[in-house]
Amino acid sequence: MRILFLAHSFNSLTQRLYVELTEAGHEVAVEFDVNDALTEEAVALFRPDMVLAPFLKRAIPESVWRGHRCIVIHPGVPGDRGPSALDWAIARSEREWGVTALQATGEMDAGPVWAHAQFPMRDASKSSLYRREATEAAVACVREVIARASGPAFEPAPQHAAMRGRPRPLMQQADRAIDWRRDATDLVLRKIRAADGSPGVRDEIAGMACHLYDAHAEGRLRGAAGAVLATRDEAICRATIDGAVWITHLRRAGDPAAFKLPAARVLGGRLDGVPESALAPEEPVSYPTWRPIRYEEAGPVGLLHFDFYNGAMGVRQCDALRRAYAHARSRPTRVIVLMGGRDFWSNGIHLNLIEAAEHPAEASWHNINAMNDLVRDIATTATHFTIAAMSGNAGAGGVFLALAADRVCARDGIVLNPHYKGMGNLYGSEYWTYLLPRRVGPGEARMIVDNRLPIGARRAARIGLVDDWFAGDPEAFGAEVLRRAAALASDTDFARLLAAKNARRAVEEARKPLDAYRDEELARMKLNFFGFDPSYHVARYNFVHKVARSRTPLYLAIHRARAAA
Repeated sequence: MRILFLAHSFNSLTQRLYVELTEAGHEVAVEFDVNDALTEEAVALFRPDMVLAPFLKRAIPESVWRGHRCIVIHPGVPGDRGPSALDWAIARSEREWGVTALQATGEMDAGPVWAHAQFPMRDASKSSLYRREATEAAVACVREVIARASGPAFEPAPQHAAMRGRPRPLMQQADRAIDWRRDATDLVLRKIRAADGSPGVRDEIAGMACHLYDAHAEGRLRGAAGAVLATRDEAICRATIDGAVWITHLRRAGDPAAFKLPAARVLGGRLDGVPESALAPEEPVSYPTWRPIRYEEAGPVGLLHFDFYNGAMGVRQCDALRRAYAHARSRPTRVIVLMGGRDFWSNGIHLNLIEAAEHPAEASWHNINAMNDLVRDIATTATHFTIAAMSGNAGAGGVFLALAADRVCARDGIVLNPHYKGMGNLYGSEYWTYLLPRRVGPGEARMIVDNRLPIGARRAARIGLVDDWFAGDPEAFGAEVLRRAAALASDTDFARLLAAKNARRAVEEARKPLDAYRDEELARMKLNFFGFDPSYHVARYNFVHKVARSRTPLYLAIHRARAAA
């Protein structure tokens, strides 16, 4: 089928559906929803069999939905309507929720139902539920829609009052407000999780109005409800009436130029006197808490977890992970598994922190060098076999961080973006000019970085970008990776395998030193950061401040690329 995606942006769900449908042999073009005239033009150019709207913030023009089959993906059960579907589901403690594929009509979310899929709700943020359960349900719905659209007999079912869902308004800050003197920990967590990603919960801390993001339960610290009890890795711990919660990120309220940053950076001197509650990655704990890096061992296997918010890694995160990795290498284990986080493996340098820096070019330079130092440590590990266990999505330098490992395993359903050019023609570093061609060959490597398109786990395995892929939720995936790591560690031939790995690295180093790759990459990056072309700085600003696109890039809008040829 010829399928036109109409979307507000190329977000995680849109990318996953793009991967699924192109893998299935469909011809997919993407058009960003800028205005009605451009949408009408895109439909006329591409002449699609179906218009699919996985992520829209406004209605499809009547001129389009009356003349074409337009399917909207709504993150709610049949009958549910409104822009805050997942927000309300979390706030109401729904035990089960779903995704509905419905046909566009003149009323938002009110069209007849083509397919729907349900999933059990986790105690998780809206963003996490959207990226995992809601995305899997959306994939199932779209597959069903395409199968039904292929035959002439199917008629979608009209929505009616007996359906489980019902229209709900946009959730307001009054609905989200936390009363620290009355709300228990579970309710505080639910309110913040229902607003994660956007818009956050408006609140006040130490006299500063701000929005709260990314909350986690704390099982040991206690204090007066509402008080800031401690900091850890730039997060703050705030007391509730029956416990405490960690809040990792804030955004100043009332400032249209403000964006999300680590909580302690936003509050600054207002935290004077608040103690740091340090917790080493290897320190065992028996109570709920939060820490971004955690190390554990299972016999001869060391597992290094690093779960950074949105996968972003600033200098502080890189250095902390590098220290944790050094500890892992010092242990009498044989295999180190780099677990990453459950929603994201890594997305490379921390663009928000760079944007907030006094000198963004200098901050960019320090950040990319910190990433490079970490990648080099992994790529030159001689004492252990290393496995990257990619349970979550990864982009840019985060992909190449994984490729530094000896083996790479990917969970089916994740999306990889091993390229940089979308960020203002950024050249990239993290030794990608060494790590990528040695896996896929120079020709395929050049196509990957030039095409700027997402890659699914199955295709990544076919082209050699990763070694293995297998299905399952993050828990099952982690168990399977551990099983394979333990088998490798107990292999009677382990010493020979390790020696062969080190011999190969020595040959490659003699052919071209890692320092040469790094120097060549950084010479190009220096121009991106400090040169006359401001493209990277403009693209970073637009990304951080969520400036809507004014046009669709031609590598996505293939209908426009063909018309321009």
